[in-house]
Amino acid sequence: QVQLVESGGGLVQPGGSLSLSCTTSGSMFSVHIMGWYRQAPGKQRELVARIGHGGSTTYDESAKGRFTISRDNAKNTVYLRMNSLEPEDTAVYYCNAVGVTPSDIAPRVIWGQGTQVTVSS
Repeated sequence: QVQLVESGGGLVQPGGSLSLSCTTSGSMFSVHIMGWYRQAPGKQRELVARIGHGGSTTYDESAKGRFTISRDNAKNTVYLRMNSLEPEDTAVYYCNAVGVTPSDIAPRVIWGQGTQVTVSS
């Protein structure tokens, strides 16, 4: 079974930085796209950033210039470096991966368990 294991997150003051990482477990899972989403209380889950296998990236407007997504394909790991954090960035951050195993006939989407990021003084 393929799972995503997240780490990072926590409490940081406004203007501070945090890093998140997410690794897939299951060596037979070929990952196409990895990304980070977030969900604040009372709001829908939204895309923060995603990155393709070749390194192409997409960012939400709120993340541009402050957040950087990267990945290590050899480790099936995606990272999110968050700088200049604001209280509005407070949310549960979820890792997301789209890929296939040898038995799949179509890509599957899997989610991490979520990690809390709180920006507060």
